[in-house]
Amino acid sequence: MLKRFYPDLYLTSAYQIEYEKLYEEGYRGIIFDIDNTLVEHGAPADERSMELIARLKKIGYRIFLLSNNKEPRVKLFNDAVQVSYIYKAGKPGVKGYQKAMERMGTDASTTLFVGDQLFTDVWGAKKAGIFTCLTQPIDPREEIQIVLKRYLEKIVLFFYRQDCIRNGKQFLMGGSK
Repeated sequence: MLKRFYPDLYLTSAYQIEYEKLYEEGYRGIIFDIDNTLVEHGAPADERSMELIARLKKIGYRIFLLSNNKEPRVKLFNDAVQVSYIYKAGKPGVKGYQKAMERMGTDASTTLFVGDQLFTDVWGAKKAGIFTCLTQPIDPREEIQIVLKRYLEKIVLFFYRQDCIRNGKQFLMGGSK
């Protein structure tokens, strides 16, 4: 039952993903969550996020932002990176993911998702059939509703870790947990 929430990759940061390798494997579109995945919650795009998006575009990726936030927040970030986006996406519902793939011209087999939350980001992407990369949140200070979900995520990640150990798979790439 919990496996529906397990990410395909679990990394300390979106900035350490081997995007070139994934491109060689046939991925052409990346859907990103913004808050606590690329920047701290509510922050505008910073130099690091702008450089990452520019690098990914240069590789040949189509980039899409998918956020449950309101448009002013998503637009603030997107003004600096200039990609497509959907706000109030309704994650973990699959419609936003499907619309993002349609607009990028990709499908589930050529798209990957990068986000920091299991019960919205990862679960929604998995329901859409997309390869999922879970990242640790950038900033541990979060809104109370997210803090509560983080306690439940710890339970899922405990069992995910056990599953990784059983299957000889690395649990957290780039980290020590």
